[in-house]
Amino acid sequence: MIELDHITLQVGAFRLTDVSCRIPRGSHTALMGRTGTGKTTLLEAVCGLRTVVSGHIRIDGRDVTLEPPGARGVGLVPQDGALFAHLTVRQHLAFALDVRRWPADRIAARVDELASWLRLTPLLDRLPLGLSGGEAQRVALGRALSFHPQVLCLDEPLSALDDETRAEICDVLSDIRQRTGVTLLHITHNRREAARLADYALQLRDGRIEPTSVPQT
Repeated sequence: MIELDHITLQVGAFRLTDVSCRIPRGSHTALMGRTGTGKTTLLEAVCGLRTVVSGHIRIDGRDVTLEPPGARGVGLVPQDGALFAHLTVRQHLAFALDVRRWPADRIAARVDELASWLRLTPLLDRLPLGLSGGEAQRVALGRALSFHPQVLCLDEPLSALDDETRAEICDVLSDIRQRTGVTLLHITHNRREAARLADYALQLRDGRIEPTSVPQT
């Protein structure tokens, strides 16, 4: 479960005040709302990339409000994937594990496991420049999942993909949830995407988060 308990966020002139919601554990939750309402800011607060002015953020009952990003058990897939141009696919999948100082043999085993699961094995020695959009998103997902996070945050990860590739990554996301039981918080403007993936939906409107029905196609 993700719980936002009366949090206030300030980013420059933009402010969200006294925002609260609960996101069920193990759900795939779509966070919807118009551009500029603060969806990405909220997502970054959950990940620890934005400091809250007041209030509390809890993950599975644990208060993570003051914890650094790496200690929260949250994986993030940004909108553009944010792959490092100088790192191979293998190095991306190992990145968070190296930071956490996993032993080399455990890192190698986890990289092989992720590569097999996400169909990246033939691409392990490639750089991002040589990847298709779908391949790059699978790498970004693998990097975010590598350390077994409790929560996976997705910031419109499918928005730049063509319809065929979007359908492929939707299948990957469904498989991720089935395999791991991770709680997914997914920003999307695509109603078909939300209808296909989400079992719970929230609407951010006028500085408030409200439960809403999952969009129907």
